[in-house]
Amino acid sequence: MEVRVEKLEKRFGRVAALAGVTHTFPKGALTAVVGPSGCGKTTLLRVLAGFVRPDQGRVWMDGRDVTDFPPQARDCALVFQNYALWPHMTVFDNVAFGLRLRRLPSHEVRDRVREALALVELDRVPGIESRRPRELSGGQQQRVALARAIAVRPRLLLLDEPLSNLDAKVRHRVRVEIRALQRRTGITTVYVTHDQEEALSIADVLVVMEGGRVVQAGRPEDVYARPRDPFVAEFLGSTNVLPGTVAEGGRIQPRERGRLLFRAEDVALLPAGSPPPAGAVWTPGEVVDCLFLGAVYRAYVRVGDTMVMADGREPVRPGQVLLAVPKSRVMDFSGDEAGADLIESAAAGEDRRTRTRTRT
Repeated sequence: MEVRVEKLEKRFGRVAALAGVTHTFPKGALTAVVGPSGCGKTTLLRVLAGFVRPDQGRVWMDGRDVTDFPPQARDCALVFQNYALWPHMTVFDNVAFGLRLRRLPSHEVRDRVREALALVELDRVPGIESRRPRELSGGQQQRVALARAIAVRPRLLLLDEPLSNLDAKVRHRVRVEIRALQRRTGITTVYVTHDQEEALSIADVLVVMEGGRVVQAGRPEDVYARPRDPFVAEFLGSTNVLPGTVAEGGRIQPRERGRLLFRAEDVALLPAGSPPPAGAVWTPGEVVDCLFLGAVYRAYVRVGDTMVMADGREPVRPGQVLLAVPKSRVMDFSGDEAGADLIESAAAGEDRRTRTRTRT
């Protein structure tokens, strides 16, 4: 099912939860919607589900205007953040709930429940059908909620922060299972989350929202590598914002109205006095601390009044360093033509697909 929303607006009192959202959710794709709290992502999901009616705008599903349709007429299923399982019902009865509302024959209910439990890999758990939610782990409860949603064979699956109540290891495992499930079933899926790593790792399409608007949408790799907006550049990844512009020779010139953005993984730290690498933007700095984060060491480098993060495989001792970033990885949102032109000129011949320059 292809889903399209056009010029959606929704206000709650003085707050504009949605401010003219227009977007197409591709058929058979998993679209992840991310953004800070209050950006409108959950409101958008509930408008799609039919639980919230927009003040303005329309919702289209496969070319049919469903804006005025109630939830039960939209051929979609919603998985809630808190799972919303019936505590007094067994797993079988929870999964069968929607099927029985549709008055399906008992043999078909049984077959669909078992099919759904197999899809979420709960069929391997002995006695799972007769257990109640309190007898399940958090990950198992989440799978039951997913099974209940897919048992009715919806054409649109909506997931509202589905993994936020799970611990980190379980969350990572269930994330992979949700992605595999979506690929097996081919259900058009909209997945709302505040966890950008989660969104980047499972999505076919990434939608970034801010202030009730879609700021940018596209393949996760493209949105991450080529943000068109300073908000997106800062929101995704471990991003440094350094006030300054690029002077001749690539040195960063401190400047209050300048704004250079680059990510921690792109920063190289060299011994003080080293010659600047070719094709790099650079500045002296002072390492004040270095923390072990598991996969990387994160150094905190003072540059003027700004603290810059630099990720690397080896720890860095406190002291003076030369901080360098490839010009192709610097995003210039300062609006300074000279600085931006210097970066573009120096990056000529490098892989432009890995670079974004947007002026505000």
